[in-house]
Amino acid sequence: MQIVGYEPSARGPALLLSEGDRENEGGVADENGSGSGDGSDERARALETGVRRRPLEPGDRLSYTLGARHCAGTIDGETHHPCDRPATPYCEYHTSTWVCARCTGTCLKDEMDCHEEHAVYLAAFAPDTFKVGVTKRWRLETRLREQGADRGAHIHTVSNGRIARELEAKIASQRGLTDRVRTAAKLESLTPDVAEPAWEALLAEFDVHEAFSFDYGLELDTQPVVETVASGTVVGVKGRLLVLERGGTNYGVDMRDLVGYELAVDDESGGSNRRLQSSLGAFE
Repeated sequence: MQIVGYEPSARGPALLLSEGDRENEGGVADENGSGSGDGSDERARALETGVRRRPLEPGDRLSYTLGARHCAGTIDGETHHPCDRPATPYCEYHTSTWVCARCTGTCLKDEMDCHEEHAVYLAAFAPDTFKVGVTKRWRLETRLREQGADRGAHIHTVSNGRIARELEAKIASQRGLTDRVRTAAKLESLTPDVAEPAWEALLAEFDVHEAFSFDYGLELDTQPVVETVASGTVVGVKGRLLVLERGGTNYGVDMRDLVGYELAVDDESGGSNRRLQSSLGAFE
């Protein structure tokens, strides 16, 4: 069993598990991720496995030990095409690049295809990391939740993605805002409150169409210890950040860092043989 993907908080958080047992007999997936490299269609079909969605609801108990890690392959609907290449979370054949994320108004595709309403938005990550972003208008709230934003504000609606990216780049340059927030900063935002005066001052510079405030139900008193684990009681999920409690300590896990790991189910106690750092609160 392998972790082959995840779903963030916006879509009902879950880990995506491949039920395969890696009976690849030393072969690797071909360049399309569907075979062992020997050209056998029958072999490719034999390697395909089902994908199971493992929900992550508060109070759920995870009892997995992380084993070897390798490329997570690809998912096509409910079918997983495995790959044994060592690069993680994806090898060069299974790494996809969304060129629109790099766009600043000059289309990077052969033909522009973003001809629908787009929203330009601001997002706040506690305490005082503010970003400007772009998404399709109908996905605005979902996009904010996917990122784990604490606050959001819709500031422009435009007719296509090219105009939206131009505005995004202009605002980022003029206001000194970032257009992306690293996971490390998001981990730091799990406990503090948003610096409201700074956020309100930023919003005052724009004509806000709609404002959002999100509560992910974590209610943490101390900053979680950053670890890559899949064992413990689910406290909650914020974006792609999973918080697990174990032995009196909360652990913050970037779910992307779990993708590619082979899993073994722990014993009934739910214990893992991995040595983990504990917070000071665990000894009080």
